[in-house]
Amino acid sequence: MSSVLFEHPLNERIRNYLKLEQLFKHLDMSSSSNISSSHITYFNALFSIIDTLERNDIRGDLIKELEKLEQSLVVWSQAPDIDTSLLEKNLKQTITLLCELKKTKQQWLDYREIKFLTGLKQRFAMQGGTCVFDLPQLHFWLSRDEPILVAEMKSWINLFSSISLSLCLTLKFIRLRGEFENIETDNGFYQDNGENLLLLRIKTPNNANFYPTVSGNKFRYSIRFVVPCNEMGRRYLNQPTNFELAKC
Repeated sequence: MSSVLFEHPLNERIRNYLKLEQLFKHLDMSSSSNISSSHITYFNALFSIIDTLERNDIRGDLIKELEKLEQSLVVWSQAPDIDTSLLEKNLKQTITLLCELKKTKQQWLDYREIKFLTGLKQRFAMQGGTCVFDLPQLHFWLSRDEPILVAEMKSWINLFSSISLSLCLTLKFIRLRGEFENIETDNGFYQDNGENLLLLRIKTPNNANFYPTVSGNKFRYSIRFVVPCNEMGRRYLNQPTNFELAKC
């Protein structure tokens, strides 16, 4: 049976990772579709990524993650029946990305030299600041042939490639930490110890009329299922509930 996947971070670092992951997906999708209708999504995602990187030490966090991953991969290489080709591929990628992240100057900072982007960024931060009369340079840019626009948008995405690839690799191995298990509750509520956990992954049946809300931290967490309600917006589910949970 098909299912709907929900993910919830249990600390601020993983929260930033998941936000960035979604923003990078928005970048990729909006640079491959109709530019005239998707460019707002593209630039909003691009500038949100820049703001997140400037306000948080994402690079430092990813370096620590990849250093730990490198050590783990070396240890795993000694295990019997290991897929050495796959392990070596992941180890090579990890070392390559570490070298990129440890460079003195990060490639994504080059956006500051692109006056077109820095000019747009100021206006996109203002409510309704993307009107033609506020950003004639954007209107002019959109008038060019779409293949030229796509190529330029892809080049700006490439500025963040080391961050994006490092994030993708880190989240892949975090998700591999937990396997899905079936959980049954009597009243739509579940709680457990969150020690050493970073991320919760919850699957509900595709045809279910409820969804999970999660609260908690690295010490303890709770999952309460709710159903949409026209009068109150939502109400708590109070009946036996089955779902799948991976504790990562």
